[in-house]
Amino acid sequence: MTRLFSYCLPFDDGAAPNPFWGLCTLAICKPAIRRAAHVGDWVLGTGSVNSPIGNISESVVYAMRVTQKLTMADYDAFTRKRLKFKIPAPRSKDPRRIVGDSIYDFDLPAVPQRSGSVHEEANRDTDLEGEFVLLSNHFFYFGDQPVVLPQSLLPVVKHGQGHRSNSNAPYLEEFVRWIEGLGVAPRSLSGQPQWWRHHPPATLVGACAAGRREEAESDVESD
Repeated sequence: MTRLFSYCLPFDDGAAPNPFWGLCTLAICKPAIRRAAHVGDWVLGTGSVNSPIGNISESVVYAMRVTQKLTMADYDAFTRKRLKFKIPAPRSKDPRRIVGDSIYDFDLPAVPQRSGSVHEEANRDTDLEGEFVLLSNHFFYFGDQPVVLPQSLLPVVKHGQGHRSNSNAPYLEEFVRWIEGLGVAPRSLSGQPQWWRHHPPATLVGACAAGRREEAESDVESD
């Protein structure tokens, strides 16, 4: 059965999700969703009351239909061979390289973090608890240009920590019709990450790590 997972995205900095290079990936944070979601499911991130661009708690920041699910080790191998731009490059002038989400090196003992990643050592346990990476080539990313949900779909909004899925079942078909009927081409980026407005990407390394760790530790289904 196809499910719609929804959660509040308080730190939209381009790392989780990472919507760049034609493939939207959720490789860190949200461990419970990464374990539970399957190919065909939808993941919806709505905005925060306290986002850098104001209260966007009833707006869509991104939505992705999961088209592939890999173990974190397989994702590491995939990015090495086919998508190196997802590996963080903290000295790059391209902000998309700075927020790369393939931050764990599974070729080395103890799976160390790559240097300069957006997370700190304290995020390691909750990141690895997710076990899997969700990938999508069918996604919509709005970032700092979020789209307000219609009134009939507001019940899918998850306020605070955790996520919703089972209780979203009555709204799945309507949500898919709505988002695919916006006239926005899949795999398009309609905005840039919200945190880039006030924080140069080079300063984001570790900047949201503490908040994301708290959120990830509370990532339990709430319905």
